[in-house]
Amino acid sequence: MRRNRLIATLALALATAGCGARNTEQGNLDSLDNQLADAGSSNSRDPALMAALHDQIMVDPALAQQANADAVRPPTRPYSGAVPADPVAGATNSGATGDGAGTSETLKSAPAPKADGSCPQCEAARQSLTLGALASRQNDKRTASCAGEMRYSANWANRLPADLPLYPDARVSEAAGNSDNGCALRAVSFATSASLQSVIDWYYTRASGAGFAAEHEANGSQHVLGGTRSRDGAAFALFLTTRRDGGTDVDLVANNGS
Repeated sequence: MRRNRLIATLALALATAGCGARNTEQGNLDSLDNQLADAGSSNSRDPALMAALHDQIMVDPALAQQANADAVRPPTRPYSGAVPADPVAGATNSGATGDGAGTSETLKSAPAPKADGSCPQCEAARQSLTLGALASRQNDKRTASCAGEMRYSANWANRLPADLPLYPDARVSEAAGNSDNGCALRAVSFATSASLQSVIDWYYTRASGAGFAAEHEANGSQHVLGGTRSRDGAAFALFLTTRRDGGTDVDLVANNGS
């Protein structure tokens, strides 16, 4: 019994001592805080600084919503690596039918190729590896003289003559031009899903409506529609071949681009 009272007394003493130690430690921390804030410091004597330290942080809700505007986040849906279908157009026409011709217009039928089968321009096309070489072989002197300084860029496809634009569903593969020293030469290679006859009729309709005297030549699968306009010396040549998928490959050369 006596030993139990002794143990209880010692436990109470240890608990009291521990509590006192904790109180002493907390007191020391409070004292240190007060020293840092006041003792040997001018903080308490600087109202602006004390206000900045104690005031609430101001937040702009509108800006807070933009905080992570540039953060990298996972996409909302998986990225598609699908290859576009072949008929995807490089130029569009809201009134285009399946063959690319406008539904609101009546196309003229291009004249049949020359009966004798002669086609000097077909041979020029076969021997030309570039648009510049093709332009240099044209009978029109203005076209041939400007061909030597042609520069290649897809932007030239947007500067074709207004009366001889890209076919409605044209997919441009190459374009070149020259606007220096009075030249306005434009050349473009493109493909279309429309048939060769549809493309010839479409360009013949525009060329004849713009005052060009156009004629049609052919040799095998190679067709050429070309023409000149006397009032301003404009000239163009359209080289067409049928693709294996039923569409048409086209090279267009014109000397009166925009």
